Amino acid sequence: MTAEREQPGEDLRSYAPIGDGRTVALIGLRGQVDWMPVPDLDSLPIFARLLDDADGGFIELEPAVAYTVRRRYRANTNVLVTTFTTETGTAKVTDAMVTGVAGRLPWAELARRIEGIEGTVPFAWQVQPGTGLQTASPWLDDTERGVIIRCGRTALAVVGSEHGPDKPDSRGTRLSGAFTTSKGSRHMLVVAATHGEPLHLPEASNVDRGIDRTIAGWRAWSREFDYEGPWAPDVRRSALALKLLIFSPSGAIAAAATTSLPESPGGRKNWDYRYAWVRDLAYTAHALVWFGLREETHAAISWMLRTIRENGPDLKVFYTLDGRVDRETQEYEVPGWRGVDPVVTGNPAHGQLQLGVFGDLFAICRTYVDAGNILDIDTGQMLSTVADRVCDLWRRRDSGMWELPDEQHYTSSKMGCWQALNDAIMLHEAGQIPGGIDRWRVERDRIKDWVDAECWSDDLGAYVMYPGTDRLDASVLLHAPSGFDRGERMSATIDAIAEDLGAGPLLYRYTGAAREEHTFVACAFWRATALACVGRRVESIALMDALVDLGNDVGIYAEMIAADDNAFWGNLPQALSHLALINTALTLRQLAEPEEIDGH
Repeated sequence: MTAEREQPGEDLRSYAPIGDGRTVALIGLRGQVDWMPVPDLDSLPIFARLLDDADGGFIELEPAVAYTVRRRYRANTNVLVTTFTTETGTAKVTDAMVTGVAGRLPWAELARRIEGIEGTVPFAWQVQPGTGLQTASPWLDDTERGVIIRCGRTALAVVGSEHGPDKPDSRGTRLSGAFTTSKGSRHMLVVAATHGEPLHLPEASNVDRGIDRTIAGWRAWSREFDYEGPWAPDVRRSALALKLLIFSPSGAIAAAATTSLPESPGGRKNWDYRYAWVRDLAYTAHALVWFGLREETHAAISWMLRTIRENGPDLKVFYTLDGRVDRETQEYEVPGWRGVDPVVTGNPAHGQLQLGVFGDLFAICRTYVDAGNILDIDTGQMLSTVADRVCDLWRRRDSGMWELPDEQHYTSSKMGCWQALNDAIMLHEAGQIPGGIDRWRVERDRIKDWVDAECWSDDLGAYVMYPGTDRLDASVLLHAPSGFDRGERMSATIDAIAEDLGAGPLLYRYTGAAREEHTFVACAFWRATALACVGRRVESIALMDALVDLGNDVGIYAEMIAADDNAFWGNLPQALSHLALINTALTLRQLAEPEEIDGH
């Protein structure tokens, strides 16, 4: 394919993420880095042209003449290989966030290895730091060891092999250079960064070896997870994308790698998803256990439970990646992707009551116990207390899973409370938590009866979004796999939701959402999972086949996909999208007959 610069804001489908367990860089089809926070995933980005075309900052590396491009990840890694072909030759660029001998490096190191394949290809590169969303002014510091880029507390070194930076541009903030590849040639471009720390100046030859070490590290990790089944390439790529969102300093799992990418052209639904949602961890724990990834499972669950206890007693919807409760949302005076504002850090959902989160918490713990593990005493006592609270809280209105300002008795929230008490009972019977199991049983059954009586519409033949409405909500589909309903009512609800919210294989989140935003990727996979759970496996498999074709050229999914042109919208890579793909595949592998999924 060809890759041309759009003005402003490039197609979100063009981005491929790489990362090192602490931050993520997004690389476009032209070989440009338009997003990279330093030092952490949730830091202000020093390269953020994705949101601020003029002053956001970028790293560019591409042929200086017309070219076509194709790319792929190295097998079983998050190392990206982009091949450029021109009239005079072919060269490939290997991009990695380099890891160390014993894991992630204590600094960020973006390594770009350029190899000549055939003929000659002239390349040009430039490193232009941004303003950190207009919070700092970058400058070049000409030190005894070379020019250092500084922006606030962030420092960057740019190192090359077989070439080097030219003199700084007239603005005094940009470094650039050029070289020409030939068959068998090898060049390096390295950007190393620290924040509020001394700056390590890398040697290009060491970094070159580090790329190979990083590839080996990713492949060693990939060998550890067990998945041989339907849609294996798609599941493996989604597992690797999910691994990019695991914040290794704490074990937390970020919902996405970006902030403020809009859910619709009208804006306003631009949020920061670089937080650890309890909901996402529930689905992640399920996938990690299935894959046999013991270390990530234990680290993520232990971190979340510790964080909840330390910030208690009220369970929050999400927490920061270092385990705090973030109460601030801040807007920045930058234009946003394609001019769609606002650009923010923070997420106002932090203060909402979302009852479904209780079901997510207990699902996390039950998954861990079902895998043969044991809860600690403090967690058992905390869960017993939470179960008692659910017995009282389920009667309240809440904001629902979709963080809506209109508080209602959302059906999926009540189903989540049923799930919390059902799992609490199972954990008590397994000897994992103390508590009043008799009360939990009574309230669990009371919730079931209430939902059956108040949230079912005979006219629509479906569970409605909340009592007294004719609106539908795709999050109800999550409670086929939860076990709330795998019968005729859920089957009929799937059909009603597909008719009202469907756009081909895709789904909007709730009735009326098509006027506000694009389809939500995870919902489409939830529909496929629910179909499998109610016994409609042939339909589920066909839907899954359609959905796995909707990722970008390297298998990455954003939060949303436009129904008319399949364009990406919202933050990316989105954990919930990739988790939904993984869990649908795992469910079908468990429930379908081998001959039904043969060849997928």
